[in-house]
Amino acid sequence: MTIPEWTGLVPVDDTALAVTDSGGDGLPVIYLNGQFATQGYWRRVLAELGPSWRHITFDERARGRKSHRSADYSFEAAVRDVDAVLAARGVERALLVGWSYGAVVAAHWAARNPERTVGAVLVDGAFPYDWLDEAMEKRIRTLFGRLSVVAPVLRLAGLMPRMTAAQQAESNIELGRLSRTDELGPVLNRLAVPTRYVIASGASFGSQGDEQERIRTGLDAVTGSNAHIRVSAKVSSNHGAILRKDFRAVAGAVREVAALDREDVAS
Repeated sequence: MTIPEWTGLVPVDDTALAVTDSGGDGLPVIYLNGQFATQGYWRRVLAELGPSWRHITFDERARGRKSHRSADYSFEAAVRDVDAVLAARGVERALLVGWSYGAVVAAHWAARNPERTVGAVLVDGAFPYDWLDEAMEKRIRTLFGRLSVVAPVLRLAGLMPRMTAAQQAESNIELGRLSRTDELGPVLNRLAVPTRYVIASGASFGSQGDEQERIRTGLDAVTGSNAHIRVSAKVSSNHGAILRKDFRAVAGAVREVAALDREDVAS
């Protein structure tokens, strides 16, 4: 059955999410954004893959111009939002693609729902590493406090979420806790579907020195212990530019995961 293209709001909990479904009769792919990013970041990946896929993108709570605010910006709310969007669009089984924060959401959702997951592509995120300590928490709070000065202008342009500086900081700190080796490692080891990483190089916004490269080394133990997880590509662009500059590598990983699923079905 060919699904018509659709754009609208999907209600969930106390809020509503702006969703775009390209429709068609291709394999459903749902894209999970960076922590404070919007669905527009995926446009080059979608164009590279083309219309033979069913692309589903959405803006998380208070992100973008149209998704509504919420009383809950927790990680578990983000995982529930994946369920809500897929249910609203009538999708039983999908391929998940997540960048940064969205990669951690994708890993958790896929580990909890293997029968509903074609596979996962994790773009420069979901690295098990103990990067959060008291000093880092202080840095995070200071950074978002400083950003609050330009927040009103950036929010009007849809470039910053309609969250307070404290809410953004708490979300980032929660991510640090969830990324600890003893928290994220077991989640990744439970993944039972084809999972491919596309890894950036260099620093990311807010990182210092070689922090980001050290965080990426946390993946080594996981690829050594779970045969479902492999690195599809390590690219030259940094964390913030990877979807813009290395969209072909991301699209290639999506094709790779889909091909593995077709092989499983055929066998």
